Amino acid sequence: MRHELHVYDDATILAEAAADYLTEHARRSGENLAWALSGGTTPRATWSRLATRHADWRRLTLYQVDERVAPADDPARNLTDLAELARATSARVVAMPVEDPDLTDAATRYADALPATFDLVHLGLGADGHCASLVPDDPVLAVTDRLVAVTTPYRGHRRMTLTYPALARAHQVMWLVAGADKRDALARLLDADPTTPAGRVEAHASLILADRAAAEPANGGRS
Repeated sequence: MRHELHVYDDATILAEAAADYLTEHARRSGENLAWALSGGTTPRATWSRLATRHADWRRLTLYQVDERVAPADDPARNLTDLAELARATSARVVAMPVEDPDLTDAATRYADALPATFDLVHLGLGADGHCASLVPDDPVLAVTDRLVAVTTPYRGHRRMTLTYPALARAHQVMWLVAGADKRDALARLLDADPTTPAGRVEAHASLILADRAAAEPANGGRS
């Protein structure tokens, strides 16, 4: 998959650009919108800015790309940020049912609730090359017959995640990448390195928005 890369001087400008892009994407899209959003600290600044942008956000349904298996009030939950974004924009959130004691059944139910296509999927990028909760060496990387699966423990939590077939439903993938610790992972993503989880993502179109700290060595004239 070919990626379009845009580089910004710092993470603040990156967040502004990402909010602008998402707003324009919403304005030019059809009657209803289905986005799948990842968690993490990098997109948080984008979500806060998006809440101040003007679009008909009531048309938007937000799905989760991944979620930690943790109680509802756990600060590690990605849902916390998405719920705040939904309150600020009047969008609707379809939360992953990670509090269900039967996680396999919960993953199946969430898969059944997914749209046939996503207008946009937002992904982050870990320094280890992971995206969503598709992490190195986890059996979930090999799942091709399900849209949603549950990982083994990773950094203290099992996680529910969209699988590669679910991510492939995206018309547009938008990556947000910030920080010098992501340099190697970003270079591998741009090269579609299949030895890293992110390098195996497929979609109709892929846009990478990165700050200069992450992208400078990998830029190589890409635009």
